[in-house]
Amino acid sequence: MKSRLPADNKGKDGGGTELLCPAGDFARLKAGVDFGADAVYLAGREFGMRTSSKNFGEELPQAVAYAHERGVKVYLTCNTLPRNGELPRLPSALRFAAESGVDAFILSDIGVLSLAKQEAPDVEIHISTQAGVVNYLTARSFYEMGAKRVVLARELSLEEIAEIRAKTPPGLELEAFVHGAMCMSISGRCLLSNYLTGRDANRGDCAQPCRWKYALTEEKRPGQYFPVSEDDTGSYILNAKDLCLIDHLPALWKAGVSSFKIEGRAKSAYYTAVTAYAYRQAIDFYRSHPEGEPLPGWIREEVDKVSHREYSTGFLFGTPGQEVKTGGYVREYEVIAVATGWENGRVRLEQRNRFFDGEEADCLYPGEKPYRLLLTDLLDEDGNPIQAAPHPMMRLSAACTRPVAAGTLFRKKMEG
Repeated sequence: MKSRLPADNKGKDGGGTELLCPAGDFARLKAGVDFGADAVYLAGREFGMRTSSKNFGEELPQAVAYAHERGVKVYLTCNTLPRNGELPRLPSALRFAAESGVDAFILSDIGVLSLAKQEAPDVEIHISTQAGVVNYLTARSFYEMGAKRVVLARELSLEEIAEIRAKTPPGLELEAFVHGAMCMSISGRCLLSNYLTGRDANRGDCAQPCRWKYALTEEKRPGQYFPVSEDDTGSYILNAKDLCLIDHLPALWKAGVSSFKIEGRAKSAYYTAVTAYAYRQAIDFYRSHPEGEPLPGWIREEVDKVSHREYSTGFLFGTPGQEVKTGGYVREYEVIAVATGWENGRVRLEQRNRFFDGEEADCLYPGEKPYRLLLTDLLDEDGNPIQAAPHPMMRLSAACTRPVAAGTLFRKKMEG
């Protein structure tokens, strides 16, 4: 029987287990906060490992205020390896983040760590997964340098995590990834993108060539491509499966992890909302069922309702077997609308993807179990009857059988 989180395990009140969600921009931050995060992590315009995200500039103080007003902490990633020419801009970036109210810096470079302590001594230091912490000696050394937390490398097993916990000071917090993309390299320290495209993964600009489709060629038969697996369309030979540990959170907690981290700052606000919701529900369930009941299927199903590669447990139970996924993403659900209000038996909607009169939607709202709702009698913004909602962001209304809160996500399963 699996262990469970203890009944007194807490999140937003400052103790116990923390759910940490990605925030690539303000919309994603709101999604994470509203759907259950205890903390979010984000980046400024520079020095973060996701240049493909919009990230945060002058709006950072407002973003921090939005989170803090709802009891959610904000951690700023500053985990690239800055070059000499960038260093003059770093002190002001750290001070601005501190003045904006961020709760911690996520760092990987020891020079940046030293500068952060000098420029913003009241901001906690968290050591990024980019530092590749895989043993207790390194974790302990970072603690002695002033780190409050280390983000463990993804390549650790439960036994290794437990040993790190046992051989480090109790005041050092351990954070681990529980969901999202896995890197084919060691904790993201990869040169493949730089070699093939000139885009440096260690500076937040990875082109993800490990996700590209590869085939073999033969010198004397140019232009002919031969698959390297049984898949007759070719093979994604470097394409790692996604991590999903929603069924194993109690084991991680027992091993000493106090912060569960979801990967995905470059992913959509919908992804952030759904993964935050699923892991929030899972943590709360485990907390209230310490006797070992299995996670309800409806919670587990939520992680299948976002775009993802085939899931795995990574290195949690030792060195994995075949971790390459010979294919692309699994996309089974899409958002069709977001509720903007409800009155007199009608829900007001803002369209995201095309849907038709009479379709049944799968509805998701923070803190509530998902429910299904039939959408009928569609009317456009002027009150004219319509048979479909084909236009992005169009406003319309539909008859429905129950009140619907603003912000509810309406989804449908994609055909095929």
